[in-house]
This record gives sequence, C-alpha cells and structure tokens, in this order.
Amino acid sequence: MYIVALNSSYKNDGETAFLLNSVLDICKESGADTDIFNIYEIMRDVKNPFCICCQTPCHGSCYKNTKLDEAFNKLSKADAIIIGSPVYFRGITAQLKAFFDKTRAIRTDKTWVGKIGAAVSVGGSKYGGQEVVIHQIHDMMLVHGMTIIGDGFDDYGAGHSGICAHAPARKDEYAMSRINALAYRILEEIKK
Repeated sequence: MYIVALNSSYKNDGETAFLLNSVLDICKESGADTDIFNIYEIMRDVKNPFCICCQTPCHGSCYKNTKLDEAFNKLSKADAIIIGSPVYFRGITAQLKAFFDKTRAIRTDKTWVGKIGAAVSVGGSKYGGQEVVIHQIHDMMLVHGMTIIGDGFDDYGAGHSGICAHAPARKDEYAMSRINALAYRILEEIKK
C-alpha cells in the first residue's frame, strides 16, 4: 500500500500538514508506505507555476525534470491520494488550483482514474468554509475519475465528506475523532 498526501498550505508544519500527517501515521502503523508533498515548494520549482496551455494536447514538457514531475511520478504509483488545504477566502489555495491545472497530461492519460481520493481542510473558525474547500477538492478529483471517499467507517459512524477542522486542529475534538475513521477507510478501500 502506498498513500501520498498533498499539503497545499505554504507551511510544512501547519494545521493542514498536522491533519495529513495524523492520517498518514495511522496508515504507516498498518504497514502502508507514505509520502507527503508540499505543493508550495513543488510549484516554486516550475518556471511557470500556473498553466498557460503551452501545448494542446498537453505533454507536460513545461514541468519535466522538476519537483512537480517527481511528484506526478510518485502520485501515479499511489493507491490513495489525500489532499489537504487551508481555507483561503472560502476556497482552496491558489497553489492547489495551479497544481491541478498542471495535471492536463495526467488526465489525458487517465493515470488517476479509479485512484482513491480523500480530503481534509482547516479553517480559522468553526464554520470557516472547510466544506466548500472539501467540495472543490472533490470536484478536481472527479475530473480525474478518482474514487472519492469520506471519513465514514463502520466502527466510527457514517462520517461526512472529509475531515473539517478549525484551527488549532489538534484542539478540535470532533476533527481529531475522525482521523482514525478516514485512515481506516482508506486502508479498507485499498485492500478491496
């Protein structure tokens, strides 16, 4: 089992990274190999960090031999992808949008079709737009034909769209109670 998390916060040790690492830690304890990528760092390594449709069809030549190319290669091998984003103006980060805009060649090749996808989000307040962010992440996953799962698992209840936390995430008791549910659901779906 190989599970990759994408942290779209510019902070490697912030609230979003904390949630993603918490899920990955449980997956690791169950024998999965894991990686976490910081999208902010990946996109800084690309000459044009946003898609300008330089080729149609896209061949990914604008990001060859960059951190983005390396991340895409690892994501193509992943059994599951967990994407996390803080809430910025009731939406995902610009870095995450730019990252997905660069996936045109991957979409054409259908590389992520059927991959398990899950989402987490952190906002500055309890009702700060986290569900909107999760919905946006799910939309991007759907465009790739991914299989989206939420944080529902038999032992933890049906769940919701994903983990929605308010900062500081470690003190959000409900969000923390859903970490195990999401991790175990991911593992269960991979085993299927």
